[in-house]
Amino acid sequence: MSDRIRIKDVRVLSDDWYILKKTTFDFQRSNGDWQTLSRETYDRGNGATILLVNSERRTVILTRQFRFPAFVNGLTDGFLLEACAGLLDSADAEETIRREVAEETGFHIGPPQKVCELYMSPGSVTEKLYFFIAEYNHDQRLSEGGGDAAEGEDIEIVELSFEEAFAMMREGRIQDAKTLILLQHLALTQPPAPSKVA
Repeated sequence: MSDRIRIKDVRVLSDDWYILKKTTFDFQRSNGDWQTLSRETYDRGNGATILLVNSERRTVILTRQFRFPAFVNGLTDGFLLEACAGLLDSADAEETIRREVAEETGFHIGPPQKVCELYMSPGSVTEKLYFFIAEYNHDQRLSEGGGDAAEGEDIEIVELSFEEAFAMMREGRIQDAKTLILLQHLALTQPPAPSKVA
């Protein structure tokens, strides 16, 4: 715990789907003065996300699903194009994301490569997201995927070429932050497409 933070009071405002808390604390400013502050934090656990890539065919697998919070905040149909993701069921992010990939996409992948760990909305949400990338091929698709219907998931699998995905990213047609981060990583690390011989 930081010497610049002194927790005074923690109140649980909601403990329904996830946990919403209001915390009052003293914070020592950079000039040495102490200030009493109050913040609400939403704790939904940590998560993991992954971009499935076929480097030989230069394609990626994304998902399309309905997101109610995006719908109520102006996304007309509520459907976002996203990298596969899920909340951690255990401390092992790699194990969790491989299970999520199988559930959502039907692909059973090998060990993924870790890209980074990021706090996605640190002003109010405690979640840390673990980012991965992994190679896939169609021989690894052992089921239809589609997510867990009992949890309201109805996930469409979308395969795009690198060029299509990068164009959608540039044109603002991909609006999910984690997906943009992974596609940017791909754009920075993949060799350019071989030039076509006339």
